[in-house]
Amino acid sequence: MAVFEKGVIFEGVDTADSSCWSLAAYQARGGYTALKKLIEAQTPQDEVIAEIKNSSLRGRGGAGFPTGLKWSFMPRSFPGDKYIVCNSDEGEPGTFKDRDIMWFNPHALIEGMIIAAYAMGVKRGYNYIHGEIFEVYERFETALDEARAAGLLGERILGSDFSFDLFAHHGYGAYICGEETALLESLEGKKGQPRFKPPFPASFGLYGKPTTINNTESFASVPFIIKDGASKFLEAGKPNNGGTKLFSISGHVNRPGNYEIPLGTPFATLLEMAGGMKDGKKLKAVIPGGSSAPILPGDVMMDLTMDYDAISKAGSMLGSGAVIVMNEDVCMVKALERLAYFYHEESCGQCTPCREGTGWLYRVIHRIENGLGRPDDLDLLTSVGNNMAGKTICALADAAVFPVRSFTKHFRSEFEYHIENKKCLVDHKWF
Repeated sequence: MAVFEKGVIFEGVDTADSSCWSLAAYQARGGYTALKKLIEAQTPQDEVIAEIKNSSLRGRGGAGFPTGLKWSFMPRSFPGDKYIVCNSDEGEPGTFKDRDIMWFNPHALIEGMIIAAYAMGVKRGYNYIHGEIFEVYERFETALDEARAAGLLGERILGSDFSFDLFAHHGYGAYICGEETALLESLEGKKGQPRFKPPFPASFGLYGKPTTINNTESFASVPFIIKDGASKFLEAGKPNNGGTKLFSISGHVNRPGNYEIPLGTPFATLLEMAGGMKDGKKLKAVIPGGSSAPILPGDVMMDLTMDYDAISKAGSMLGSGAVIVMNEDVCMVKALERLAYFYHEESCGQCTPCREGTGWLYRVIHRIENGLGRPDDLDLLTSVGNNMAGKTICALADAAVFPVRSFTKHFRSEFEYHIENKKCLVDHKWF
């Protein structure tokens, strides 16, 4: 695990210190200063939301939706219960940033959620934590206990009229629960399957009440914005891409891990921070935003900056910030086969195009990889993908199709070689 020293979420965090996650350590770094600032000044809710809007903070879970705008959708005058929910169900292959936030700096997330509750007039929140990281869940529970004991959670926070409590919920390890409405279903104790939208969570969310859902990194960025100002956060990135971003780098690099860098940093710089290519191999391809993001050739990535707009213009997505680096030895057919298997296994089965289509994609790619490919298989993959994308309740079908489309577009010759020669073009040692 590696963390860039100068950032927003991990500024001043010494990950070598086993107590860096504690309330005392967080307060020594200026933690909860932003919350105290709001409560002591009795800052109007509209001003808090305006500050988040001005920061250009965009959702860090994958979609990149403006956080302040999402907060403004919450009906603050609603007379009944309202909720905020943190999506810590980090199941995207290649992504491992949110668990590090909760492990090394959980109070940043807690303070961010308290501030969000203050801004939207919410009294209860939940953090839905991925089911396969139970130790992280336990640490977050301990941090919640610390905050309650210090009067930072619960009734009349810091002696004010504002009350809010926050609870952790241990998930079940299902990738589909990362979809916000499937997460809500799971949180309610039901099978984790996506809901039809509309209605959207802002009007009909948890238990049928207005709900705002943000990613772990999004909430954890909020204290910095309130404490140091939206302009300082914005200046750390670039227009429309405010602040820093955590990138989880894995694959063929010398120092895989999490790196917090300003949005707009060149990919070449990020690659250098990760120690460059392992064993001096050439860069072949990069998945820039988690396994659902379209793959890009290495030479294309070397000319890009790491921000939402630049990656989108190049034909991919910044997504969750999971950067999967592949060297010259990687077989693209084998790599795609592994990703296709994942989406086939993780489909919840609710929608026929996804339930059946993910199976078709995997089986066709599997036979190509194993020397049984047919001349019309690439056209078949295109046809199946076209009958999946945009035709399901949630975006899992699209997430399965995007890699297939991009792999076969940028590395079509490898797939054709497999089909024609019944063997692999490269001596792959990965995937």
